[in-house]
This record gives sequence, C-alpha cells and structure tokens, in this order.
Amino acid sequence: MSILSYVLTLLAAYLLGSLPTGYLVGRAKGVDIRTVGSKNMGATNVFRTVGKALGIFVLLVDAAKGWAAVALLAPWVAHTVVIGGALGWLPVVAGVGAILGHNYTCWLQFKGGKGIATSAGVFIALVPWALLVALAVWIVLFAATRYVSVASIAAAAVLPVATWFSTHEPGLTAVAGVLAAMAIYKHKKNIERLLAGTENRIDFGKKKAGEKGVTP
Repeated sequence: MSILSYVLTLLAAYLLGSLPTGYLVGRAKGVDIRTVGSKNMGATNVFRTVGKALGIFVLLVDAAKGWAAVALLAPWVAHTVVIGGALGWLPVVAGVGAILGHNYTCWLQFKGGKGIATSAGVFIALVPWALLVALAVWIVLFAATRYVSVASIAAAAVLPVATWFSTHEPGLTAVAGVLAAMAIYKHKKNIERLLAGTENRIDFGKKKAGEKGVTP
C-alpha cells in the first residue's frame, strides 16, 4: 500500500466531507446559518432555524458524505491506484478525512459542524454494529432529555467501547476514541450551557406566541 494512495484518499475524502451542506441549504433560503441560532452549520441548527424538513435533509446528506467516503471513495482509490486493489486502512483514512472536512471545511475559513452525522455515516460503513449501539444510546437519551447535545456526547463516548466489542481491533478502536474525543470537544459550548442550565431542548410542537427561540 503506497503512501500516495493514503494521501489521495485523505484529500479526496476531506473535500467530500467539506461540502458545507447546512450553510448551502441556509443560503438557498436566504439565511446565513452562521449568524442565527447556535451559529453552527450542523443539522440541528438548520432544523431549528430554517425548517424541520431541511434539517432532516442536511442530516441525511451529512451522513451520506461519511458513508460515501468509506464505502465508495476508498474502494475506488484501491482499484484505481493500488496494485491488486487491496483496501488496507484506506476506508479508515477516508472516514477520518470526511469527518475532518465536515468539521473544518476549507470553504468557510475552516469552520464547520460537529461531525455527529458524518461520523454516523462513516461508522455505519466501517463498523455498523458499533454505530447501532451508539445510535440506540442517542435515541434513549434524546427521548429522555430532549437535549440533542446530551444524546450526541453520550453516543460519541460509547462509540469506541462499542467498536472494541464489535471488532477487537485496537487500531480501529483508537481511531474511534480520537474521533469521539473530537466530537465531544466540538460540543464544548453545549457543555458550558448544560452546566449553566441554559441549554435548551428540542421542541417538536409549535411555538407558543412570545416564546423565545431555542439554542442548539
């Protein structure tokens, strides 16, 4: 496996992940997503400030970026660049590249989302059982608290453990741990609001008259 194949995979996956879906959707609706709500470009902020349907669309596209990097891009590089078509660690490198691209997009001064949806797409392709465990944790905690941040932080924390029990691969578990730590770090402002008691919950109902907007 040549260094060139890894570099090409990392760069191509980064560019794929760097597509700023939330920002583009907001712009299409005349909104700069960086200036409203939490000012984050992820699906949650789009959901709350631009519209629920568009928030779900951003969530799916961001997840698709991660999945495509692992399931489509890495095999393509393996079959076109690598002699013999061996995958090796190309899928892992592609997944890391896509998440970095989403979190630090080169198109918007290296500011991006928090990587939860893109990470989900990566791990559904890499370690589906681990992702399903993390998703179950996310669903349970979100249903119990209505805090997206609490659910996302807990799911990220569980992911390395679930990866280990699913694969018993130290290297892949270590990568999952680093990505989980990065996802939790990207939630630092949410953690500050949780500690201060100012974090707001998702409300699927209609806002009441005079109700203040919520912060993702």
